[in-house]
Order: sequence, then C-alpha cells, then structure tokens
Amino acid sequence: MLRALPRALRLPRPWRSNGARDCASDATAGGHEIQVRALTGPDQGITEILMNRPHARNALGKVFVSELLEALAQLRKDQQLRVLLFRSGVKGVFCAGADLKEREQMSAAEVGVFVQRLRGLMNEIAAFPAPTIAAMDGFALGGGLELALACDLRVAASSAVMGLIETTRGLLPGAGGTQRLPRCLGVALAKELIFTGRRLNGVQAHELGLVNHAVAQNEEGNAAYHRARALAQEILPQAPIAVRLGKVAIDRGMENIPTQDRLEGMAAFREKRPPKFVGK
Repeated sequence: MLRALPRALRLPRPWRSNGARDCASDATAGGHEIQVRALTGPDQGITEILMNRPHARNALGKVFVSELLEALAQLRKDQQLRVLLFRSGVKGVFCAGADLKEREQMSAAEVGVFVQRLRGLMNEIAAFPAPTIAAMDGFALGGGLELALACDLRVAASSAVMGLIETTRGLLPGAGGTQRLPRCLGVALAKELIFTGRRLNGVQAHELGLVNHAVAQNEEGNAAYHRARALAQEILPQAPIAVRLGKVAIDRGMENIPTQDRLEGMAAFREKRPPKFVGK
C-alpha cells in the first residue's frame, strides 16, 4: 500500500480503474498533476505514475516537477513495488517537454535553479531501484523524451512523435539528453538527432533502438500503455532482488569504475611505465 504518499497527493474520491488500490490526485480533481496507483490482483507489484496536466500537455512546470519528485521519494520506500510505469492521462501526449511559457516568467537565476532541479528529477528516475518503463502514446519532445530516456525501457505507439528538438528553439537538451541519448544510440547518431532537432515516429524510433517496442495505436489512444503493462507483467515473476541488482550492474557497468587501480592504470599509461596495481 502507498500509505506514505502525502495527503496533498490524494483524492477525496480517488481515480480508480481495474486493479487500482491507491492513487494521488490529478489535474481535474484536486488541482494536482501527478497521480499514483498501485495495481492489485495478478498485477500486484506494478505501480503507475499518471502524468495529468492537460492544459499544458504535461509540460514540465514547477508544480509538475515538485509533485513527481515527491512521488518518487515516497515510492522508493514501497517494498512491494516491482515495476514502475510512467504513462500519460492526456490523450495524444506523453510529455511536451519544458514549460516555456512558465520559463519566460523566470529570471536568469531562477531558470538556472529550475534546470538543475529538472536534471535532478531525471537522475532520480534513472536511479530508481526498480525497473522503470515509459509508455509513450503521444508526443515526447525535448524534456519529455529526456524523461523517457531516464527510464529503463520505452514502449511507443507507432504514431507517437519524439525528439530532442531544443536546437530548433535556440536551446540545448539540459536534463540529461546529451548523455543518455548517446548511451542509447551511439555518439554519431545522437549528435545527428540533436544537431538537426529531428522528430521520429514510433516505428522509426524502434528501428534505431530508441524504444524497445513500437505498437499500432488503438482508438482509445493507449496502445503503448497496454504493451508496457504486458512488459511489466513479464518482469513481475522474476526474483525482485536479482532484477534490481541486474539494473545496478548494468548501470554501473556503463560508468567509469571508481578504483585506485583504474587511476593507476591511467597514470602508468600516461607516464609510459608498467602499472603497479594494489587491488583497491
């Protein structure tokens, strides 16, 4: 149970669908923009974060970011959680990226602070202990794609549109996209996509390896969600500690190994001498 979720994130009359056992408020009920529900029955262990800021197409504004950070902090404590799934409550949109209208009202100093906070959010998603899946049923542009890139797995509708489009607006991807896109696709292709600000549909993204699965969109506009949920169901029966440790091993393997021997090896190469490893 998500009993630890703050009262401010709860609904007087909670949004529930089949199998929901808890949730937070959405933008249409209570004024909140992030909603959480943990599934029950055969789907117990799957928790969903619903992004629901329809008037701004789920743009990453200050309230949105704060509520998402708060939800992640609480969900880290939930030992029943096996898979965390990000989805949208706004049809045709996953996340439209930064809220540029809100940003126009900020001073330069405030923008700097907010970008750091946004970068911290993406790092929190990437470091979440359980596997994370982004269900991309619509537009995922700029920071919206950066949010998806921070997830472990991505599923997209074939009609979804995604891209790091910041250069088309005189900006740079500031929330980790310049690091996570090259790790996903390779440096040369990532540079091409960022330099051009190119937009990809779900099929193209799947062909490049940007998303794990691409599915034809349905009339309800939630085909990617259903495929992502099926993927989460495949993870559920596996040993939870092994899955979490597998994530840690893969993620740390992508980073430099922080050992004295590594530093000694680099120094020895630079100084043209045999290394003296000490096993530390």
